[in-house]
Amino acid sequence: MKTQVAIIGAGPAGSLLSLLLKRRGVDSVVIERQTKDYVLGRIRAGILEWTSVEILRAAGLGQRLDAEGHVHDSVKLAWRAKEMLSIDFERLAGKPMMAYGQTKVQQDLYAATEAEGVSIVFDASDVAIHDVTSESPWVTFTANGESVRLDCDYVAGCDGQHGISRTAIPSSITTEYERAYPFGWLGILSETPPLPHLLYANHERGFALCSERNPMLSRYYVQCSLDDNVDDWSDDRFWSELLTRLPKSEADAIVTGPSIEKSIAPLRSYVLEPMQYGRLFLAGDAAHIVPPTGAKGLNLAISDVHYLSEAFAATYAGSPDKLDAYSTTALARVWGSVRFSWWLTVLLHRFPDQSPFEQRAREQDLNYLAGSEAAQTSFAEQYVGLDL
Repeated sequence: MKTQVAIIGAGPAGSLLSLLLKRRGVDSVVIERQTKDYVLGRIRAGILEWTSVEILRAAGLGQRLDAEGHVHDSVKLAWRAKEMLSIDFERLAGKPMMAYGQTKVQQDLYAATEAEGVSIVFDASDVAIHDVTSESPWVTFTANGESVRLDCDYVAGCDGQHGISRTAIPSSITTEYERAYPFGWLGILSETPPLPHLLYANHERGFALCSERNPMLSRYYVQCSLDDNVDDWSDDRFWSELLTRLPKSEADAIVTGPSIEKSIAPLRSYVLEPMQYGRLFLAGDAAHIVPPTGAKGLNLAISDVHYLSEAFAATYAGSPDKLDAYSTTALARVWGSVRFSWWLTVLLHRFPDQSPFEQRAREQDLNYLAGSEAAQTSFAEQYVGLDL
């Protein structure tokens, strides 16, 4: 097989990249080690920056997005189970956010790539990348019991933190930046009407978040120990802990019900530099991980792909400068989101060795945020996402 860009990974980053390249006249083949049903079944992020909404619309994915997405023009922060602040995105930053689950984004992407005739190979095994420092890299894999060689001009690694693309860059030329957090998020989905707004809570017992996937599907989280497992948390225990961490007015408005999905996720900040090596370019979780506190993971993948698709198209048009500068361009936005997600995580969570002094200091940070429009503007600009 031969193509212009071999894309490793058919999650949101890889499938969006293939679609954007197709519409820019660049051929690609996408190689995914999981089945299509497995990729579609993953429960992931649900909040889109407005820049991401605009990129998806420009890719022709706006119809269901606009019909079913829920626009959020503000977010609420709560602390001490009584103080509360609403930050108005539209007034302070000039644009809102949109709640639209990653599963729906992935469904839309697969429908569009199939309509455009993009080649995606699912359930591939033994995937390996070769000769990326040459002018003729190639990828090998096994599909349907047959060994395949795919020759290409470039390779895009969109296969996440546990994929093979990241490890294809020699460790001798990379720098890894990492922060692991000493707690996790216990998350549930329930078929109940969500609150009409996003709500983040700082409490002496730990963090809590109220979010949504659609008007009859709520997503809630509470901070928990990394030693916990899902069996430790009955639905009754979860709801009791969530409501305790919220102001009474918010707790009284929550409709509880049976969970339909429950999981515990560790939190981590990670950046790999550079995001390119020879003719291999990384995008999304293959290059960086953020804690979900700032809702940045999917959005960073979308912005990476935007930069990379433009760079590939410009290169084939005879201007390689954007591709040469891809890592520098992408990392500027990555680090902005990584810093904000880290800061918000520290502000809102209780650390295991945290003293009462540190808890009160965090509460004072929130008091300052409540009293300063300048601070709220800075928060809003970073939350809704800086411009590309």
